[in-house]
Amino acid sequence: QVQLVESGGGLVQAGDSLRLSCVGSGRAFSSPTMGWFRQAPGKEREFVAAISWSSTYTSYADAVKGRFTISRENAQSTVYLQMNSLNPEDTAVYYCTVSYVRRLPLPTTPNEYNYWGQGTQVTVSS
Repeated sequence: QVQLVESGGGLVQAGDSLRLSCVGSGRAFSSPTMGWFRQAPGKEREFVAAISWSSTYTSYADAVKGRFTISRENAQSTVYLQMNSLNPEDTAVYYCTVSYVRRLPLPTTPNEYNYWGQGTQVTVSS
């Protein structure tokens, strides 16, 4: 059984920063890849960032590259998403997820990920 619990979302103003956390239990942190996706109202779930087991490899969506940073602490079973220079287009529910797909480049589609958290809302006002 795998459980993922996100936290750290909230309401911020454009230009502000937030750090999302995701704590995993069960098999979660034996996973080779951890990722973050987001889903805005009326839109499909989209890839945000992913990180390999050893943190050697990371991948980012073009929309967040240079502003967001993904990291993980395997000893704490935690993955983070540091989000800087937020803008209203970043408003969405953010989901933490795990993938047992071992490949490079890292997986970026939802169907390559196996377990999902319940999501945390991020709202950025202009």
